[in-house]
Amino acid sequence: MQLKGQIKFIDKHKTGFYSDLKKRVETYFEEHNLSKYANGQMIWKTIILLSAYLGSFILILTLPVSYGWILVLWSFMGVALAGIGMSVMHDANHGAYSANKRVNYWVGHSLNLIGGSVFNWKLQHNILHHTYTNITYMDDDISDRLVLKFSPDTPQKKFHQFQWMYAFFFYGLLTLYWAVAKDFIQFAQFANNGVNPHSRRENVAILLKIVAIKVFYFMMMLVMPVVVFNIPFMQLITGFLVMHFFAGLILTTVFQLAHTLEHTAHPIPNEHGVIENDWAIHQLNTTVNFAPNNRLLSWYVGGLNYQVEHHLFQKISHVHYPAISAIVKQTAKEYGIPYLENRTVGKALKSHIAYLKQLGKLPDLNEAIG
Repeated sequence: MQLKGQIKFIDKHKTGFYSDLKKRVETYFEEHNLSKYANGQMIWKTIILLSAYLGSFILILTLPVSYGWILVLWSFMGVALAGIGMSVMHDANHGAYSANKRVNYWVGHSLNLIGGSVFNWKLQHNILHHTYTNITYMDDDISDRLVLKFSPDTPQKKFHQFQWMYAFFFYGLLTLYWAVAKDFIQFAQFANNGVNPHSRRENVAILLKIVAIKVFYFMMMLVMPVVVFNIPFMQLITGFLVMHFFAGLILTTVFQLAHTLEHTAHPIPNEHGVIENDWAIHQLNTTVNFAPNNRLLSWYVGGLNYQVEHHLFQKISHVHYPAISAIVKQTAKEYGIPYLENRTVGKALKSHIAYLKQLGKLPDLNEAIG
């Protein structure tokens, strides 16, 4: 990965699109006398999802039911955990949950329920992904992972032609990998490449905090149930893996449906490290909404199906995205800027799978020779 700050966006055409759009969105909130932060709906969502996760865990520890029902509860925990990540933690760590920074801090640490580090997440997501969306070697979200290829500009391996068949299995491993190894790998990576701006002394304290979070997480999830509640360890570990598989599969798939699809751009900086485009227009070119009329899905995924609006206004809580999407769409139309959208989850999944196939398609040697 290149050093943060090497890529610059220069809008040669000076379209004025983003300044106009921001004024219109500001006017919307002023005219409706609305806060840009969480509302009552968001508070209830937080309570429901956290209760579903913690309540299921309490039932696993205390309820004398069959192993099959225990696995159902672990699965439900995974679904709730993904919802917390998308709908609660995500807003808070963008500073969009509350105007109170302390509230954002504590709600943002719901990421610890995955065993993850808020520090690393903010560097990867808020800085790298949101600034350099779909720019290879800068946006860590499209970095190749083991046997998965997400960028058209990275080396192609022969096995990538099959990735559309095995990708979703590996998606299911995301949160487990996150809890076990990802934070340590990223911590070293971000310290070496300059994305992490802290001193060596500060980083020692940050690393110790990450270790403490991991130790506490695994003690609560895998040690305490055995020692205190006499849960058989094999039953516990299989349920734990099931939970993480569901959470990882949902989280990864939802995020992939916003950027790793057909028709999304992957701009390449010129020799001076410049993207010759306005940053906001770049976001529209690299981001896709999906299933905007599915209210239940929108509630669960925390507005991540309105990814265009999120990338343009990450400091606004996702509960407002459906309303401001009409403003974004109309303004983009006036400026002649494409507004990418898949109307259903099925179409988004189809586009994602097609793009995985496209990335893995081996070049035709006859065409190359010709």
